[in-house]
Amino acid sequence: MAQEARLTRRVAGVLATRLPEAELEEVADPRGELGRRWSLATLLRAAVVGCVAGSKSLADVERLTEDMSPAMRRLLGIARAVPDTTLRDALVKVEPTEVRRCLHSVAKAAQRRKALEPDGLPFGVVAMDGKGTATYVWDDKYAQRQPHSAGEGASGLVRTMTCALISSRVKVCLDAIPVPASTNEMGQFHDSLTSIVSTYGRGDLFRLITYDAGACSAANGKDVRDYDLHYLFGLKGSQPTLRAEAQRLLAQIPVEKAHAMSEDVNGPWVVTRRVFVSGEMAGFEWPHLETVLRIRSEKRNQQGTLLESEDRYYISSLPRAELTDEQWLLLVRRHWGVENNCHNTWDTVFEEDDHPWIEADPKGMVVVMLLRRLAYNIMALFRGVTQRSEERRQTPWKDIVRWFYNALIAATASDVADLRERDGGAAQLA
Repeated sequence: MAQEARLTRRVAGVLATRLPEAELEEVADPRGELGRRWSLATLLRAAVVGCVAGSKSLADVERLTEDMSPAMRRLLGIARAVPDTTLRDALVKVEPTEVRRCLHSVAKAAQRRKALEPDGLPFGVVAMDGKGTATYVWDDKYAQRQPHSAGEGASGLVRTMTCALISSRVKVCLDAIPVPASTNEMGQFHDSLTSIVSTYGRGDLFRLITYDAGACSAANGKDVRDYDLHYLFGLKGSQPTLRAEAQRLLAQIPVEKAHAMSEDVNGPWVVTRRVFVSGEMAGFEWPHLETVLRIRSEKRNQQGTLLESEDRYYISSLPRAELTDEQWLLLVRRHWGVENNCHNTWDTVFEEDDHPWIEADPKGMVVVMLLRRLAYNIMALFRGVTQRSEERRQTPWKDIVRWFYNALIAATASDVADLRERDGGAAQLA
């Protein structure tokens, strides 16, 4: 079934508008002048276009740019097929910091046009979480050799710290910060926090940082408060005294006395979540601690039989009265947006772990990851903001990818007429 012309035009318009916001032309070109036949901006643009179209390899990007319609070639400034070897040779030389700035540019542009306003919460919230992709090489900078690896079966791990805005309708990736091979998530927390604050400022886009128990420490909490921000940390056995006190306060409260609850139907399962909130631990062990939470999750079948139950605990520097009971529950649920909306999409839709595009060069892998997150933001903003109806905003990701692919290979001159003049999105042909 052919894609309707109106949808094709909207997709083309999104690419024509959002790609210039990334400022790919500002990325420093590390290549020598000799033999340089392609502009770096064109190659980066081709890589992002490949991501939105679901390409699983550099060879797929070459085929896509070969099949791209003449109208889309002119609109995006990609005059001919981009050789996969040329693209790889360029990507492995680009500095990840340069591409991160493009990610920042798209997020800041979305913020300026009010596309990232809080939804259901009174302020912005950033969830931070690590993500690793395995490889068979390591360089002790971008890829860490796994300590259990030896001999022919040795493996490496490329790790990044995802910073996702989870308070808005669209869960955009604000940054993806490479984690040096010499440290771990706990050790990287301070530098990542400093980076995200220096990039986006204090208090305007977000006021609270969430992280799972892997970064739960008094020092990290102090770092957050020193920036006049608040934290929500997962609480597990790594903080035994805090955990024991939280359980003493909240574990025995019966479910019928929960402060708020939610219920979701996921296929044949019904998942109920209840929140219990207390300010009685304020100042306990940590001077900046204010609130402790217990989340009780129960999974039942349609007949009401209890199949699974779990209690999770969280601590926060935000005073108890700053949020309603329902908002505390929403805050904890939104924390998992970094996994459910970002990491899950990159793994299941883009198949990042199975198809990293570049495997033998860790820095090149990181550059591709960053371009993929840039593509994700463009698509997520189209899906969650540009689409007007709630039904369209729930369109499966695989359909969004198909829409972009169809537009790239089938858009005609009439489909893209006047887009360049209206949006200022035309690129120079390379």
